[in-house]
Amino acid sequence: MELRRWLRAGMIAAIYVVLTMLFQPISFGQIQFRISEALTLLPMIWPEAVPGLFVGVALANLQSPFGLWDVVGGSLVTLAAALVTRRWRFHPAGYLSPVVLNAVLVGAYLAYLTHTPYLPWVLWIGLGEAGVVFLLGYPLLQVLRRRAFGEGGGTGPEPAFRNPGRQP
Repeated sequence: MELRRWLRAGMIAAIYVVLTMLFQPISFGQIQFRISEALTLLPMIWPEAVPGLFVGVALANLQSPFGLWDVVGGSLVTLAAALVTRRWRFHPAGYLSPVVLNAVLVGAYLAYLTHTPYLPWVLWIGLGEAGVVFLLGYPLLQVLRRRAFGEGGGTGPEPAFRNPGRQP
């Protein structure tokens, strides 16, 4: 990987950590709205966002009240979601993977650790994740695509919701 990509991965990791720490009161727990999760759609435009998110989550989760479970579990769930997002970029599966995987998998280990019912964890984490991904992450992705690559640009196939008035 060239230097520019390594630097971008490092920047994504750093931004993830800073956002998680700035908004720490709403970043951990059953009801969370982790602002840094807006970055989870970045693998659609930059493959180096995959390792950047993995490292960022691992570092941010060092502050988690759930300890090593969250450091390892959260970063592995993020890695899986980032790989799916990269593979299915600009497809509904790519947008939904961070929401579904975090809700189901993070919800599972947090329910286990807290000895509380699983379903509320899934619902609250899923709702918070969906809110961040679709209210913050999607608009961020659109702005970055326009600024970094020109309208409709990016690395990979055109999105399914491509502007019909634009000629290739």
